[in-house]
Amino acid sequence: MSVAHVRFTPSVAAETPSDPPVDQGHRHEAGVVASSVYAHGVRIADVPIDEAGEWARKDGHVVWIGLLEPEAALLKCVQEQFGLHPLAVEDATNAHQRPKLEQYGDALFVVARTAQMVDKRIAFGETHIFIGRGYIVSVRHGASTSYTSVRQHWETCPTSLAKGEDFILYAILDFIVDNYMPVLESIHDEVEEIEDKILARPMTRTDIERLYMLRRDLLRLRNAVGPLVDVCQRLSNGSVPQVRPTLAPMFRDVTDHVRTVQEKIDSLREVLAFAFEASLLVGQSQENSITKRLASWAAILAVPTAVAGIYGMNFKNMPELEMHYGYYGVLAVIVTTCLTLFWRFKRNGWL
Repeated sequence: MSVAHVRFTPSVAAETPSDPPVDQGHRHEAGVVASSVYAHGVRIADVPIDEAGEWARKDGHVVWIGLLEPEAALLKCVQEQFGLHPLAVEDATNAHQRPKLEQYGDALFVVARTAQMVDKRIAFGETHIFIGRGYIVSVRHGASTSYTSVRQHWETCPTSLAKGEDFILYAILDFIVDNYMPVLESIHDEVEEIEDKILARPMTRTDIERLYMLRRDLLRLRNAVGPLVDVCQRLSNGSVPQVRPTLAPMFRDVTDHVRTVQEKIDSLREVLAFAFEASLLVGQSQENSITKRLASWAAILAVPTAVAGIYGMNFKNMPELEMHYGYYGVLAVIVTTCLTLFWRFKRNGWL
């Protein structure tokens, strides 16, 4: 099996800022999830941050550091170890960036948006990735699935991990994109439930508000996903020296996955728009039905009302008032007319 097609199911459990860092041999400082060094794809040690730069400069070694909402002092330490550009470090500290790829000398800085379903809303986070010769540092902020499963999975494939830091970049980006799918599947299930309700009854105010929130969240997700296409294309077209040409097919695969996510988002937004329009049509149809009923009964009741109004005018010259069976005749006319109208309205579907 080609390594580029090796897949694994991403974990959907979120690691919050309060999650304890993974302890693998020594005590990590706050904000450090993992800090390991690999030689030929095999993890050989867990190192403290202040020793990471020394390990990264050794031939055949790669330092992979994972940070979770680190403080400025910790990022400063990482910057000193790997000579990171101050602007990139500033972006990673602020954590309000759109997806992008920037090159600072011989180092690369990548920003990707992450997403998770939290209380039926899409919660967004960010991952900032620094990559250079012998090191890769991921900095997570906000809603994001832990990359521990990525690390554990590829540690079982030393041959793949031995390809270097650019392969780890591919693994992280691929994992981020794969984690969009559970979000879309969750929304898809809810959209199907909404579609089933629409034909049964008109939507309530709560349902309409939910439709609006889902469409807005999907738009935000599309804005978060869209720029990743350009990022992955740049990584796959050979314009980035930190990525070897042999890994271009892998980043093209990630690009395809991002486009698939975009298509699913657009499809769901269209379905939600159709659902809203269908709900309006169902509501209008029911309103028309009620209007027809009211109009039908108003027409039927107008007959006795009109007759009673005529004979309630108290004119003296009304010959039929002197008829012996005049009262019964008028009642018969009223009943016959009302029954005829009821039959016609019923036949035409108004009642």
